Amino acid sequence: MSAHRANALVFFAVLAWLPRLVFGAQTLPVERIRLPPGFEISVFSADVPGARSLAVGKEAVFVGTQGKGRVYAVRYKDGRATQVVAVASGLNIPNGVALHGGSLYVAEVNRVLRFDDAERRLEKLARSTPAVVFDRLPRNTAHGWKFIRFAPDGRLTIPVGAPCNVCEPDPERYAHIASIRLDPGSGRGEDYQVFARGVRNSVGFDWDPQTHELWFTDNGRDLLGDDLPSDELNHAPRAGLHFGFPYCHQGDTPDPQFGKGKNCSEFTPPAAKLGPHVAALGMRFYTGGQFPQEYRNNIFIAEHGSWNRSEKIGYRVVRVSVSGGRVTTQAVFAEGWLERGQDWGRPVDVDLLPDGSLLVSDDKAGAIYRISYRGK
Repeated sequence: MSAHRANALVFFAVLAWLPRLVFGAQTLPVERIRLPPGFEISVFSADVPGARSLAVGKEAVFVGTQGKGRVYAVRYKDGRATQVVAVASGLNIPNGVALHGGSLYVAEVNRVLRFDDAERRLEKLARSTPAVVFDRLPRNTAHGWKFIRFAPDGRLTIPVGAPCNVCEPDPERYAHIASIRLDPGSGRGEDYQVFARGVRNSVGFDWDPQTHELWFTDNGRDLLGDDLPSDELNHAPRAGLHFGFPYCHQGDTPDPQFGKGKNCSEFTPPAAKLGPHVAALGMRFYTGGQFPQEYRNNIFIAEHGSWNRSEKIGYRVVRVSVSGGRVTTQAVFAEGWLERGQDWGRPVDVDLLPDGSLLVSDDKAGAIYRISYRGK
């Protein structure tokens, strides 16, 4: 091959990759995102491939992934990302991350790992051996990715999705939200307790800062058409409630196969219907001080967006107001990742920086956005 031809091939190869390189160089079209007056959005980091669940520390934001098998840490200062570090790799769908007592907890499909003194040892974490906290979770990868957080009482809370679109699995193993107690001496998880049942696939939950009651999102089943069933926002003020799966969907729709002989009134209905196939994932109560007062204790929910609906829906962040354990209003807060049926980003999780701004992760764009309030 001549040198001229070789140079030409290199030139055209660079041209082919140029859009992808520019897309990853923090030129994401965030100006397309529509927000309420007074709010603005910026790219916090565009260098987090497959960004999923978030856990915010004092100096770094930890980010789980799915297919990438990595966990990242994004150092930040004054609301701006300064460095991205891969702190773990080669893991089995490490979607869930949580911080507790200075340690980073990472949930794989079948186990939970602990990296001690995480923020002070960012560069060393990738070469360290994490402690295994709990390793008795099912190995099914269908709805097997985990979202983890620590409850107000200190118990590590873990959802276990149904290993199917719709089926009747062992209720002690699947389709529930459970918690474990960490042994003070060994740090191992023990005393596995199921808190809520009939939960098909929850990838986001939080506790009301006033009542400490659990709220969680749940993804509805597929193959009942474009408009059924709705994804759910659920409220579990106490343990032992059953939220319907696989017998009843969205609180009022019996399953055509498994709902026979059942009545939807037997189960706890959703606090809100979020829309069919919107893929409601991460959620947080807003406890910051930057947004206007009317946003305090509202719930922000990331909707990843539909994948098998004839007309796409979701791809946005919604805001839900609650009072007295009930939903009072729900509305779109941020949208624009979906335009004319084409999506350039997919929100996954939300969390708060110490300054009260809101972070939104996006696994399609490999980015994290920061939404702040600048006033009128």
